[in-house]
Amino acid sequence: MTLFESSLRTDGSRTTVHPADVHGRFNLWRHVVFYGLIVLWVLLPWITIAGRPAVFLDITARAFYLFGLSFNAQDLWLLFFGATGFAFALVAITAMAGRVWCGWACPQTVFLEGAFRKIERLIQGPREDRLRRNKGPWTVNRLARIAASHAFYAGLSLLIAHVILSYFVSLPGMFQMIRENPGAHPEAFLWTFGIAGVTYFNFAWFREQFCVVMCPYGRLQSVLLDEQSLVVGYDTKRGEPRGKANSSNAGDCVDCRRCVVVCPTGIDIRNGLQLDCLACTACIDACDDIMDRLHRKRGLIRYDSFAGLAGSARRFWRPRLWLYAALAMIGLAATSFAFSSRRSFEANALRPPGVPYALRDGYIDNAFQIHVTNKQAQEEPFVFESQSSELDVTLGASSVRLRAMASTRIPIVVRIRRERYRTGAVAIVKVTNRQGDFQLVRLQLAGPEP
Repeated sequence: MTLFESSLRTDGSRTTVHPADVHGRFNLWRHVVFYGLIVLWVLLPWITIAGRPAVFLDITARAFYLFGLSFNAQDLWLLFFGATGFAFALVAITAMAGRVWCGWACPQTVFLEGAFRKIERLIQGPREDRLRRNKGPWTVNRLARIAASHAFYAGLSLLIAHVILSYFVSLPGMFQMIRENPGAHPEAFLWTFGIAGVTYFNFAWFREQFCVVMCPYGRLQSVLLDEQSLVVGYDTKRGEPRGKANSSNAGDCVDCRRCVVVCPTGIDIRNGLQLDCLACTACIDACDDIMDRLHRKRGLIRYDSFAGLAGSARRFWRPRLWLYAALAMIGLAATSFAFSSRRSFEANALRPPGVPYALRDGYIDNAFQIHVTNKQAQEEPFVFESQSSELDVTLGASSVRLRAMASTRIPIVVRIRRERYRTGAVAIVKVTNRQGDFQLVRLQLAGPEP
């Protein structure tokens, strides 16, 4: 047995991993989470809130609908707060519970373990059959099983790509595109097959290498974890030295290697925490099953802290968790403030192309446009009122109705007597919607030097 085991050999080449089936309480609850997340992901485009899909990212119209809230391209700055909030939460969760995200909720794990490996086991049989078949000659049976597996992989990849597409074109739009010629929607067609191709490559071949080679999170855990973090670990004091079940001087580990063969990245958890470990808990269920058969106490491999595995008391709250909690609270407060300060519409002053002002009969005329964007998910009326009684303000329209996420431009001409003009003079127009929300638009006047 080598000191270090992984799906990657020391020379950089890859060992294909064929995890064995495992049953147990963690495996059961993980699959409940897997299928719950998959069902939620599939249903979100079907669920409607206020007449819109729960999640609809309409890139073409630059309109985004999230759980009853509507956003447009001007709201993209809010993504910063959402992303930083998720990052703070992931840091705090990692410090507390290790890589629980990777093992329980990451889409890579959810689809690989919850769908693609299920297909592989259904068609190609359990681990022992696959290994025996792979060592033998290329027979019709072997080729047929591989071909059937990849056909199902491709079909599932296409299905996943179409669900992703529905988030961007809506379900009715997607069904219409499916019925029409692909040439009528070349961008959607190419994106769908591109996503399906990447999905197929990832889950049919690349698999755990995405976690081991590409994902930086496994490397970040080395700075996020401490002695009190909850991890999947092996109790060395109890398990060593390894020996036969009837050995009087041996520890509880009988070196059955069951924890190795069930690991989706091919590591040996007994060698300590490794960046390849996804905290999937398969080794816990496998080891608990062996302990039950040997009538020994469960927990030789378990969820515990490094301190707990070493026999020390576990301390939950420590300085770094207080720091992470403070950062999370600051992030939550900033996110709440950002979303609460978001306006239901945007009104901005624009100048049309050309000369900024004109001189006519002793007056200075300034032309403007007020660009109004309705950021609500329903039609809204808007009223325009001049707040500058000393100026002659001519509005192109006193009110307008805008469809959901639509925008328009209202022309405005501001006239002032030349002798009254001063540098820095402004006109103010108030824009009000049905809810009483308003914005004051400042129109900076231009003119010749007094």
